[in-house]
Amino acid sequence: MKRPRLYGPGELAALFNVSRQRVLQITRRPGFPKPLARLIGMNVWDADEVDEWAQHNRPPRPTDGDEE
Repeated sequence: MKRPRLYGPGELAALFNVSRQRVLQITRRPGFPKPLARLIGMNVWDADEVDEWAQHNRPPRPTDGDEE
């Protein structure tokens, strides 16, 4: 049986180049894959499902001038 590749919050932060706080916001968006497992202290996601989602729904990145 093939083992799934997994992403935790740290891997998602690196993948999207965002803070872990922003990861929480992204993972709560409608349509984001459901966690594969909910562990004490964190969730983990199937990396293939997240990669597929990201290809079509990559969250927009704020630019330096957006907060003025």
